[in-house]
Amino acid sequence: MEKDMIVLCMIGAFVLGSVPFGLIVARTKGIDLRKVGSGNIGATNVLRSVGKWAALFTLAGDMLKGVLAVILARHLSLGESAVGLIGIFAILGHDFSLFTRFKGGKGVATSLGVLLVYSPAVGGASVAIWIIALAVWKYSSLSALMAFFFVPLDIYLFDYSANKLIFGIIIMLLMIYKHKGNIERLIKGTEPGIIKK
Repeated sequence: MEKDMIVLCMIGAFVLGSVPFGLIVARTKGIDLRKVGSGNIGATNVLRSVGKWAALFTLAGDMLKGVLAVILARHLSLGESAVGLIGIFAILGHDFSLFTRFKGGKGVATSLGVLLVYSPAVGGASVAIWIIALAVWKYSSLSALMAFFFVPLDIYLFDYSANKLIFGIIIMLLMIYKHKGNIERLIKGTEPGIIKK
C-alpha cells in the first residue's frame, strides 16, 4: 500500500513540476517565452524578456512546486528516501515538462524549493551561494552551477545521511546536465549575464 502511495506521489510530483509558470506568466503579456531570449521557460528568461515582477512571480511559482511536493510527501509520512525521490520527480517535471513536449526549464528554482523543505540547512546554504555568486559574477547559470555543485558537500557537512547524500548527488548531476550549453558558453566567454545587453 505504501509503495502504491509513493508511486502516486511521484506521478503527482512530476505533473506538478511540469506546470510551466514562466510560460503562463509570459503569455499574460502576449509573449511566447519559447520564441524570445534563450527560449527557456525559467525565471531568468522571463526577467530578460518580460520584466522583473513577472520573473519574481515565476521564481516563486517554480519554487512552490518543489515545496509542495516535499510537504505532501512528508505529510504522508513516506520516509526520508521516498520524500527525496518525490522531490526529484518534481524537479524532473520542471526539467522535462509534460506541457511543453518535455522541453522544460533548468530546474534551479524548483530544486531550491525541494531543498529548502527536504534539508533546510542545505537549502539555505544553496540560496546563499546562489545570491553571492550572482552578485559577484552576474551570471545566472554560473550562480546555479556553483550553488548546486556544493550540495553534496553541504549535505555531508550539515545534514548527513546516506539517502540525502545520494539525493544531493542526483540533483547536482541534473543541474550540470541541464546547463551543458551554458557551461560551453561560459568557457567560450559568450554566456549572457543576468540582464542581456
